[in-house]
Amino acid sequence: MTINRRKFLAGTAGVAAGGILAGSLSPRHALAQASAATFTPEEGASLRLLRWVPFVKGEEEAWNANTKAFTEATGVEVRIDQESWEDVRPKAAVAANVGSGPDMVMSWFDDPFQYPDKLVDVTDLATALGEQYGGWYEGVEGYAKQGDTFIAVPLCAIGNAVCYRDSHVKAAGFSAFPEDTAGFLELCKAMKANGTPAGFPHGKAVGDGNNYAHWLLWSHGGMTVDESGNPAINSPEARAAIEYAKALYATFIPGTESWLDINNNRAFLAGQVSLTANGVSLYYAAVNDQALQEIAEDLRTTNFPVGPVGSSVELHQTSTISIFNHCQYPQAAKAYLNFMYQAEQMNKWIEGASAYCCQPLRAFEDNPVWTSNPIHAPYAKASETLRPNGYAGPLGPASAGVMADYVLVDMFAEAVTGQRSTEEAIANAERRIARYYR
Repeated sequence: MTINRRKFLAGTAGVAAGGILAGSLSPRHALAQASAATFTPEEGASLRLLRWVPFVKGEEEAWNANTKAFTEATGVEVRIDQESWEDVRPKAAVAANVGSGPDMVMSWFDDPFQYPDKLVDVTDLATALGEQYGGWYEGVEGYAKQGDTFIAVPLCAIGNAVCYRDSHVKAAGFSAFPEDTAGFLELCKAMKANGTPAGFPHGKAVGDGNNYAHWLLWSHGGMTVDESGNPAINSPEARAAIEYAKALYATFIPGTESWLDINNNRAFLAGQVSLTANGVSLYYAAVNDQALQEIAEDLRTTNFPVGPVGSSVELHQTSTISIFNHCQYPQAAKAYLNFMYQAEQMNKWIEGASAYCCQPLRAFEDNPVWTSNPIHAPYAKASETLRPNGYAGPLGPASAGVMADYVLVDMFAEAVTGQRSTEEAIANAERRIARYYR
């Protein structure tokens, strides 16, 4: 199950008259030959990007190599600062409100909606890229667009999938991984009885905690708000989701209520759990460590089981790139992003990420990384199938606040740990949701 490194011929990028020009387009899509947008960096420009700490080394290496190529082509230096997943959000909010610091930020979910008036309008750039490369996936576009205005550029969806030890699932009496939530619970019970338990984060994990909590709620037909933005968490569906979560939690390794994004990785690779959910980074952490080859060979991935709602409903980690209003060189920032999204650079980045980052533009869905390894399959459609965290209401400041405040994550954590009863946990979540949607 080794990933095949292949040469991509989807397009080229170049520099002319101080602007960044487009690459050629994938013939499969027969896209309109829209001329690329051109942005001329300001004289003496330099940039600073705040990004989340990478979990896949190849992703970071490809992004940095593309950045170096941009600097060589334009003379614009780009400094890249990294922060933990949990720290990007507060650091970006401070920069936005103070009006100084990084020029650009890789944000999570609908964070840009927390300070839209502090961001550069990038509609010209995003529209041009969408026309050039087959359009944005609707789900990721929603995280970057306020009305008709792009306040950010969609970057990727980081797919989330169930990761498990195949031999341990079979030892628990299951020849195939269960496709529904009822069977999944029985599997987790059997695995705990065998001393190979599961573990999912109930802590304030930006990615894994939110992904798990939203799946729990949505798979049972629940929602935080309705289409009009009215709180809808107080429902029979939410109660059923919590009761199911309690039953699953009873099969988990102790301590998952304090897990952050790194903890389930560590527990799985240490052999403490045999089933969790993660990005493809978990697989590559095992592949790249000689001491973990047994785990790497035994690791399998699949999509989350389908619940009573009857269809697959998952939240995938999404990231966008925004330019702050305090950036002194906004044209240089747009030129940088335009360059990074051209076919030659984007394909290299998707390949380097080894299925960790799912493309935001439809023209790149043919990247062979998605079929180079069966482990990648559950992650291939993350951008196409993701459900926005504000479901069923619109994305905006309210949904961003509820997500940033971990309202849904806390509701499940309070209930499964016994801190609150099911009714109390729902009532507390409803109160907090109403505060943002008033």
